[in-house]
Amino acid sequence: MKTSVSSYSFQKFINDGICTHFSVIALAKEYGFDAIEFTDLIVPEGKTELEFANELCAEAKRVGIEISGYSIGANLLRDSDEELDKEIERICRKADVAKALGAPLMRHDITFSHPKGYMGFTNLIPSFVKAIRVITDYAEKIGIRTCTENHGFFSQDSERVVALVNAAERDNFGLQVDMGNFLCVDEDPASAVSRCAPYAFNAHVKDFIFKPGTEDLPGEGFIHTRAGNYIRGTIAGHGAVPIRQCVKALKRAGYDGYLTLEFEGLEDCEYSIKAGLKYINSLI
Repeated sequence: MKTSVSSYSFQKFINDGICTHFSVIALAKEYGFDAIEFTDLIVPEGKTELEFANELCAEAKRVGIEISGYSIGANLLRDSDEELDKEIERICRKADVAKALGAPLMRHDITFSHPKGYMGFTNLIPSFVKAIRVITDYAEKIGIRTCTENHGFFSQDSERVVALVNAAERDNFGLQVDMGNFLCVDEDPASAVSRCAPYAFNAHVKDFIFKPGTEDLPGEGFIHTRAGNYIRGTIAGHGAVPIRQCVKALKRAGYDGYLTLEFEGLEDCEYSIKAGLKYINSLI
C-alpha cells in the first residue's frame, strides 16, 4: 500500500489564503506522501478547469508526486430526466478533468438529498445504476476508473453502497471506502469496511471523536449522526475509528492501493496531517 493525502486536508490553509490547490502539491511531497488526491478544484479566474488541471498535473510531475484521484460532488437524485441528463453530462466532463490531472480514478457522490415521500434507497437503485453506467462507460473509454463513496448520509451505509456496485455490474465502477464516514450513520466501521473491501478502488483514512447522543451537544465542530450521536473530525489514530482493524480488512480482501489521509478536525492543520501520515506509515 502507498500513502496519499486529500487536498481537503489542507482546507484550513486554503481558506486562510496560506495555500492554494497548486501549492499543496509541494507540501504533500515535503511531508512525505507518495501521492495527493484532489477534491473539486477551485479554478483561478481566467482559466478553464481543464487548463488548471493540466497545470496541476505538470506541477505534480515537476515535484515528483503522484495524483492518486479526483473526488467531486454530485447528485443523481433529480426531479426530472432532463435535470439528470445535465448532471450526467457534467460528471462526464469531470472525468475529462481527472484525465487532465493524470489521476487514474474519479470519485463521484450519488446524492446528498433524501427522496420525497416513501422512496427508499433500494427503490432508487435502478435509476442510480442507469446514470452510473453512462458515466463509468464514458470514463473507461478515456482510461479513468470511477467509484462512489459512503458519503452523504442517504448513500452512506455499507449494505447500500455494496448493493449499488453489484447492481451496476461494471468492472470499471467500485468504491472509495471511507473508514470514518460509516460513523455518520452509526455503523461499526470495521464491519462496514470488511463488507466493502472487495469492491475498494481507494481507501480514505479518517478519524472521529465519538460522543453518545445521551449527552448534551459536546461543543464546536461536532455534528449529529443519523441516530443522534455526536462526532467530530480528529487526527488519524486519535479517535474512535478502529483504523488498524479496517486496514487489516482491506488487506485480507487483497487491496493494495492508496491509504489516503483525509483530515477534517479542529486541530492544527500541519501537525495533524504529519501525525496522520506517521500513523498510516506505522500501519503499512
